[in-house]
Amino acid sequence: MQHARFSPTPRRTFLKTSATVAAGAALGAVKPFGVHAAGSDTIKIALIGCGGRGTGAAAQALSTAGPTKLVAMADFFPHRLKNSLEQLKQRFAAQVDVPPERQFTGLAGYRHAMEAVGAGGVVLLATPPAFRPRHVEEAVARGLHIFMEKSFAVDAPGIRRVLRAGEEARKKNLKIAGGLMSRHSQPLEEAIRFIHDGGIGEVITAWAYRMHGPVGFTPRAPGMSELAHQIANYSNFTWLNGSFIVDWLIHNIDVCCWVKNDWPVSVQGMGGRQVRTEPDQLFDHYAAEYTFADGTRLHAQGRHMGNCYDFFGCQIHGTTGLAILGEGQPRPRLFKGHNPLSANLIWTFRGEAKDQYQVEHDRLFEAIRNDRPYNETERCCKSCLTAIMGRMACESGKVITWDEALASNLELAPGLDELRDDSPAPVMPDAHGHYPIAMPGTTRVL
Repeated sequence: MQHARFSPTPRRTFLKTSATVAAGAALGAVKPFGVHAAGSDTIKIALIGCGGRGTGAAAQALSTAGPTKLVAMADFFPHRLKNSLEQLKQRFAAQVDVPPERQFTGLAGYRHAMEAVGAGGVVLLATPPAFRPRHVEEAVARGLHIFMEKSFAVDAPGIRRVLRAGEEARKKNLKIAGGLMSRHSQPLEEAIRFIHDGGIGEVITAWAYRMHGPVGFTPRAPGMSELAHQIANYSNFTWLNGSFIVDWLIHNIDVCCWVKNDWPVSVQGMGGRQVRTEPDQLFDHYAAEYTFADGTRLHAQGRHMGNCYDFFGCQIHGTTGLAILGEGQPRPRLFKGHNPLSANLIWTFRGEAKDQYQVEHDRLFEAIRNDRPYNETERCCKSCLTAIMGRMACESGKVITWDEALASNLELAPGLDELRDDSPAPVMPDAHGHYPIAMPGTTRVL
């Protein structure tokens, strides 16, 4: 295969490019918002998306240093909001003040929750990734600091929207953290510093893996709308989660790019649906081969099938050694040579590391209280775009370049911002209950 010439895209160029190809509404006037000096003021928090990850994010936000209070919650499903609220009250009774009038459901609930928390507060965005761009835009327009769970968009138009909102947040002195928690893992930080210092020589190849049992699926309940059914199973529908490679494999793709300290120029790949029978859109296996500007490769391999070999982590090969690290490998290990034998071990993390999920919130809230610049938007978007272009290559069977992926105007769910609770789902089953599934060689991704 041939690869386009590429030089790593600097921050200003990346933002300028995304702004040039993006079209959308203005995000509001540029003005600074207040901070919480000396850690003495209570920071108000709104949780939008009350599933397991959102509830966990709220618990971590409420565990940061300094006074915090959860004052509003929103979720598409009332029962999910109720369960989350009960769990949080059990642990943080004095910090949870969410009366019924500040509990919002349905697709429009996020607006009311943001309004309730008010400018200068923090919003935790943990809905399915398809809704992230609109929610980030709204939060920035309202002057809110943001924690946005991965993934950050499902397609290139969404990535450009988040980038534009992130730049507006920087101008407004708003802080944004992204849910790539491995970036806040002390063991991983130390391991990658060792690699960057030449601990395994020059990096030659990077392998990102997420291989385990099948992704779960809940059958549609009687009386449930098609839209509600798909949102309840968001991991199974590409328009909602961007695919397994985007929403599940993104962490180790991000770790490999961190090791390389670069982003790929192009990708080719393959994937399909060989054993899965659930009525959804999921490929059950992916293999994406990325190429960096220096010619080295990143291989991302994802599979969710039963009774198969499982591995969750990254393997990095350098000219003199091997590293095993990443999400799924809490204690990174580096070896001389390429056999991970105990006799070849040259470094491993031996301390007691703090929970990386907690650290990402600690750093965000510390930046808010001390008015320090903190904006992870660009890095998060680059990692997400890397995963998205991998999906594009696997679904189409084509070589996809970074510039092509970023410039793509293809939306997985056109008109998503206008979706209402009673709207038809953007993707509908056929008369036999089958959903459209990407077909390499046929599916258009650009």
